[in-house]
Amino acid sequence: MASSLGFLFETIRQTPSKSVLRLHIAPKIGEYFAAKRSAIFFFDQKRFSDRNLQKILKIALSTELNPVARYLAERHAPVHEGLVTTPKTWKLICPRPDHWHVMAGPIINQGQIVGTVGCTREQTMSAFNSENLVDLSAIYLHLSTWVATMEAPGIILQHQSLNTPSPEKLRQYLTPRELQIAELVALGQTNAEIGHQLWITENSVKQALKRMFRKLEVSSRAEMVAKLLDKRLH
Repeated sequence: MASSLGFLFETIRQTPSKSVLRLHIAPKIGEYFAAKRSAIFFFDQKRFSDRNLQKILKIALSTELNPVARYLAERHAPVHEGLVTTPKTWKLICPRPDHWHVMAGPIINQGQIVGTVGCTREQTMSAFNSENLVDLSAIYLHLSTWVATMEAPGIILQHQSLNTPSPEKLRQYLTPRELQIAELVALGQTNAEIGHQLWITENSVKQALKRMFRKLEVSSRAEMVAKLLDKRLH
């Protein structure tokens, strides 16, 4: 069953790191849009060693060669290839069969595009439409808010505090079952999904989270995961 927009918003809000966004949230966005491929890309990622991939990215991110990238740069709004070019021209720009239809949105922080979220479909699949763009608009706004929040000075200072116990020490405060729950929370799972996977009730998950919050002195799922799994997920 595809994720709902509300579920995506909540999992984005609770995500502790960019790596989790890329590895676990991007596929959920792909499921929502019934896409062949989906990805979240941040421009501060390390350069890829694969030269062929570097060439592909050079074209994909070029505002001169790619009208989709140019639209994103000029308007800071989501776009699909049908809005900016013809199918014949797009095939010349991006001949990959699994990128026949492309939709992308900007991730913005302090007025600058710091990344993109995108989905692709094959030729046999339906093209992205205006309703998809509206939904992607909501998603990229939540991603942009997440970036702005995580990179705020107060958050950075909190993570750099010398008085904060290490993730390894904090994990010692939790039982094996509580650690399992924390791992599943980090993957963006809801209380109901965690309960189903661990064969316990949803209420048991809620009560366990309350105990975990008290032990770790946190007030949210995202803060808990950031404290416990920061070194493991980055």
